Amino acid sequence: MKNLSVTTFIHILFSLAIGILIATLFIFISWDKDSNRIKEINHYKLIADAFLSKVQLNPSQKKLEKLYHEFSVRPIPQEQSALQITQSGKTIFTGKSVFGKVRVFQTPTNHYIYVERLGYNIMLEDARPTNYTLHMAVSIGMLLIALLLVLYLAILKKLYPLKKLHLEIEKFANGETNIDIPCHENNDEIGKIARSFDNAIQHINQLTASKNLFMRNIMHELKTPITKGRIVAESIDESKFKMILIRAFDRMNELISELAQVERITTSTFEPIFETTSMSEVFEHSQRMLMSDGSKIDLNYNDFQFDTDVKLLSLAVKNLIDNGIKYSKDKKALFRATPSQIDILSKGEPLQHPLEYYIEPFSQEQKRKSGFGLGLYIVHSILTKLDYHFSYYYKDGYNSFSIILQSE
Repeated sequence: MKNLSVTTFIHILFSLAIGILIATLFIFISWDKDSNRIKEINHYKLIADAFLSKVQLNPSQKKLEKLYHEFSVRPIPQEQSALQITQSGKTIFTGKSVFGKVRVFQTPTNHYIYVERLGYNIMLEDARPTNYTLHMAVSIGMLLIALLLVLYLAILKKLYPLKKLHLEIEKFANGETNIDIPCHENNDEIGKIARSFDNAIQHINQLTASKNLFMRNIMHELKTPITKGRIVAESIDESKFKMILIRAFDRMNELISELAQVERITTSTFEPIFETTSMSEVFEHSQRMLMSDGSKIDLNYNDFQFDTDVKLLSLAVKNLIDNGIKYSKDKKALFRATPSQIDILSKGEPLQHPLEYYIEPFSQEQKRKSGFGLGLYIVHSILTKLDYHFSYYYKDGYNSFSIILQSE
């Protein structure tokens, strides 16, 4: 029951209610027919007993009138009923005694009682008023079914805006921010939910716009002094301080670029562009971004073709190689690749925490000191977008970070 939607639950509930009502109606109709049949047989038995045992030979008209009134019958000429009985009548009751016999015939329109007593014959027509109990029961049953159907349709109509609201929420979850929230002007519970969600969307859109504006401004405001500082550092004669300043400015510039990449990749609307490329092209692209001559990277792979987003995968490989060089004991990294995975290995101590700890954006001082702050977070974000897997293991003094291209 917990997994049933509200609409499905209402379908089942009303189907059961209407089914039970129809079944009850059919049971009542069947019971009513049997009950009426028993009542009719008892009634005709009384008529047979009265006309065969209580009526004398050649009874008076007054005596007959009393019996007619008592049993709600009236005499009719035999010729009038003979044709109907012959064509469509059937015998439903027969009573006999030493005085004579009684036969009851049923036609589509009425019942007839034929009395034979010692040469005295009479045809009677059942004059009881029509029993409308069955008709009333059927009418009430149909009315209840109609009311249930109207109520069912009214509830579905009332819940329909909730379905539209759910579709709009799904659009928003998929990154579409310009959505039309239905029924936010209604004053019922669904309208209140729609208004609350619409307010939340507007607030989120405002925060997103503010964040984007802040990121653009901060990038511009930071890059300008960093660029100026880098130019000034180049003019310093003392090589020791010059190299320290240049590395500091380069690192700040690198952090700004990483922040920009994080902001772009983690956007829900961002989609990678897949194209056929080669592993050598991915590595060369990574090497250009790394600004390295390649002397610190040992290569071990045979070139192969595959489909990927070259820029994104190159950025992930660049970050892994960069981490491997910076934090290895010998300041070198080993790059090897197969059609199923890419491995970047470096000498060093094993990680103190599981990989999941390092793929979150840095929020702790210890993580920042270890040097695996934004780098691995960017790698994980990229591989998630590319639908690749990221893993780590330590073996024989080497830290190995693996990009799983194909699941076995």
